[in-house]
Amino acid sequence: MNKAVILVGGPSRATRFRPLSMNMPQPLFPVGGKPIIWHQVNALSKTPGLKEIILLGFFEEHVFQNFIDQCTDEFPRIVFRYLREYSVLGTAGGLFHFRDLILHGNTQNIFLLYTDICSSFPLEELLEKHIASQKMGTIMVTKVPRTEASRYGCVVSDKEGNTALHYVEKPQTYVSDLASTGVYIFTSKVFSYMAEIIDEKSKLRDSISSKGFDGESDLSIDYLRLEQDVLQKMAVDKELAIYKTKGFWRQIKSAASAVPANAEYLIQAQSQKQSFIATPTRRTSIQSIEPNQGPIIVGAVYIHPSAVIDNSAKIGPNVSIHAHVSVGAGARIKNSIVLDHTVVKDNSAILNAIVGWRGKIGRWSRVEGNPIDDASNNVEQVTSSGTKINSICILGQETTVNDEVFVRNSIVLPYKEISSDQHNEIIM
Repeated sequence: MNKAVILVGGPSRATRFRPLSMNMPQPLFPVGGKPIIWHQVNALSKTPGLKEIILLGFFEEHVFQNFIDQCTDEFPRIVFRYLREYSVLGTAGGLFHFRDLILHGNTQNIFLLYTDICSSFPLEELLEKHIASQKMGTIMVTKVPRTEASRYGCVVSDKEGNTALHYVEKPQTYVSDLASTGVYIFTSKVFSYMAEIIDEKSKLRDSISSKGFDGESDLSIDYLRLEQDVLQKMAVDKELAIYKTKGFWRQIKSAASAVPANAEYLIQAQSQKQSFIATPTRRTSIQSIEPNQGPIIVGAVYIHPSAVIDNSAKIGPNVSIHAHVSVGAGARIKNSIVLDHTVVKDNSAILNAIVGWRGKIGRWSRVEGNPIDDASNNVEQVTSSGTKINSICILGQETTVNDEVFVRNSIVLPYKEISSDQHNEIIM
């Protein structure tokens, strides 16, 4: 059988996703109408022979329990499990620590995915490439602009583009424009390979200690880095095949990156004619209305069935409106995410923004951020040296924007009331 491991991280690792991660773990934050991690689970569920999906991270077990229960109902042929790391073991150390559970049941191939990515996830093609290559591992890569390559793990390929000759994590100088997407597949032999690497590190640590030097933390027996320790060696040993994806891909590192990721998933769903996409002849995903009536829908839009939207509102493109949201007359929402139980009153505008749970947007008010360049993945940060940089506008949970107030390019932490115009501010 095949299995999959999704690395979900932990609560201390989503600082760039604040203030949204203050109320919800980043992997469970909704983009495209579903939690970030759901899109990975959905893609994995379609791959041949996959029987189990394991979530691996530092969160307490109960954090993902509801999500796992929902996935168990939605994908009944797959077993779901959460495994918690109780110490820092590195990006591959946790995988190695739980190797017996992962290998149980005669596992042949293991998908490994980071959770902080958005992609079309062509996992069936990745699996086919992996099997055909007969290598120990296969890495999914995407072509990035030369100027941005240093922000990623970079892969140097052979002339045919099939095998990795070299892997460098965030190189200081230009190496390659093939960037790792955080999606991999390995044969079960990878654990024996990891054991050899750990043994070599142990010998090196003992050698250093014998000379009177303190061993480095990354030389500890249990600590193993996927990129620097495993992938680099696999490339040297010519055991790492390459699969180049032609689909969309971007990172979801900061709260700002959730907006373009939301757009990518909505556009994909619209192209595949999935049922939760609203069209000009549908008011919500389940309530049909007559043509030319109801709210004006532009482009790809997700509207939760419980949302109530006035017929004179204009929504889209690239908008997700979640459960029990109320949108008033004449409201305009574009390129944004509006979360559960938010009230958007008459003639207000939400553009390039995220409005947190139970928000209140007053009449004739305006919440607006700067649009993100669709061609760039460089939205890792929304602040620099404590100052808001040009990006989307983010309102934390239960933020109230009073009538006729303009909030532009700002970050507002939860439970705040905005009674005057704010521009380029971080409101604590």
